Amino acid sequence: MSKKKIKTSSGIEIKEVYTELKNIELPGEFPFTRGIQKDMYRGKLWTMRQYAGFSTAFESNKRYHYLLSQGTTGLSVAFDLPTQIGYDSDHGMAEGEVGKVGVAIDSLKDMEILFDGIDLQKVSTSMTINATAGILLSMYICLAKKQGADLKQLSGTIQNDILKEYAARGTYIYPPKASMRLITDIFEYCSAELPKWNTISISGYHIREAGSTAVQELAFTLANGKAYLQAAIQKGLEINIFAKRLSFFFNCHNNFFEEIAKFRAARRMWAKLAQSLGAHDPSAQKLRFHTQTGGSTLTAQQPLNNIIRVTNQAMAAVLGGTQSLHTNGYDEALSLPTEGAAKVALRTQQIIAFESGVADTVDPLAGSFFIEALTDEIENAAWKYIDIIDSKGGAVAAIEEGYIQNEIAASAYQYQTEIEGSEIIQVGVNRFMDTEEVKPEGFKVDDAIRKVQIDQLVTLRSERNSLAVNQALNALADAVRKGENTMPFIIAAVDVYATLGEIADVLRKEFGEY
Repeated sequence: MSKKKIKTSSGIEIKEVYTELKNIELPGEFPFTRGIQKDMYRGKLWTMRQYAGFSTAFESNKRYHYLLSQGTTGLSVAFDLPTQIGYDSDHGMAEGEVGKVGVAIDSLKDMEILFDGIDLQKVSTSMTINATAGILLSMYICLAKKQGADLKQLSGTIQNDILKEYAARGTYIYPPKASMRLITDIFEYCSAELPKWNTISISGYHIREAGSTAVQELAFTLANGKAYLQAAIQKGLEINIFAKRLSFFFNCHNNFFEEIAKFRAARRMWAKLAQSLGAHDPSAQKLRFHTQTGGSTLTAQQPLNNIIRVTNQAMAAVLGGTQSLHTNGYDEALSLPTEGAAKVALRTQQIIAFESGVADTVDPLAGSFFIEALTDEIENAAWKYIDIIDSKGGAVAAIEEGYIQNEIAASAYQYQTEIEGSEIIQVGVNRFMDTEEVKPEGFKVDDAIRKVQIDQLVTLRSERNSLAVNQALNALADAVRKGENTMPFIIAAVDVYATLGEIADVLRKEFGEY
């Protein structure tokens, strides 16, 4: 009678013992399997970010000041759904959603409140925003100018990854080709004006949250990355310049060794892929990435167990060589994270960094028979997916055909079936359950904040220079029709307090909606 086979979440069979070892590369050298810097965390720890944003700009600003006081080293902004899909808080489509899953930002006025008392030149800011990324970045730029900051010193990231929105998440506005134009406009503008800003965070996180396997997350993310490289090259941009400011955003789930191997394989694959498209500068070949622990792995049952899950995932991300990390609050399966849960999540990173010893040497698991073999197997499986996507004409065509969405859906169904059949054990969910359970009180956002936002919009529109706003919006529409870079025109509109919805509507009219 044969033993039951043990597999990773991607279906890769795990042998009982591994004995082979291939050549081990050095960290900081092509293809960067072991890390993009020679000294990694011995030289500089990863950036400890905590993703936060809720209610009004004023309330979120208080949370940011709290996190900075607790030792977070970078801010990460969550925006509400209306902001993500280009609606002001007073739009009919915004009802019931204002401030719920992130902070409501209607204009530069809100951005001024959001970062009140925070020196943008001294903090690294990540903004999870896609369809309206150019507008929110423009607000950040205008605020930085008001603070007297040197734009060439600003550091941070906008997600700006629209392809995964079509495939997995859904907060898109415009058709794919128009969206790709806006993204490459940002590449071009920032290459000249914001050289330290990461112009895109190519996201596997949401692909994984939608139900993909680790291998699919890696393959589909890199396929999207390849599409962005090709689009920028077609626009006439130099890959050895703009590729230095691309970053990635990965998920980290529970299978400890699979996740570490995934990150190692990702660096190796991206280096080869970028090189094949003309990147010869090592900085343009390096895959730099932010990691967030797996939101979909958190359980509403026995929520304190999530502290252990997050610790396990965070440790895997660090051993995998992440440049930046967000750890989820243990109560996030129930609500937005409470202040106490956010503090525990940050302390988790700090304990790993300063007490565990895992940051003392570069790629400490290198040379493990198992890790090296698993890195190779994940890479090989991911290339097979990329070959299929290439045969369909690339990521955009594969998304339009529905191939990537269907693959993710099939994996999500398979996983849920295995949970319900107890083939996969979830502690507290299908094994070791409690008959009685006390759930912590969740964090709630007051529905009344929509009225606060609407009142502020009424005041803003009465006080601003309406003629200047109309002129700026007309100039943006004209630039779209002429094929000019849209960023300077969006910045000009933001600067005279045109609202996010007004700017997005100009683009809706010119590009259409998808």
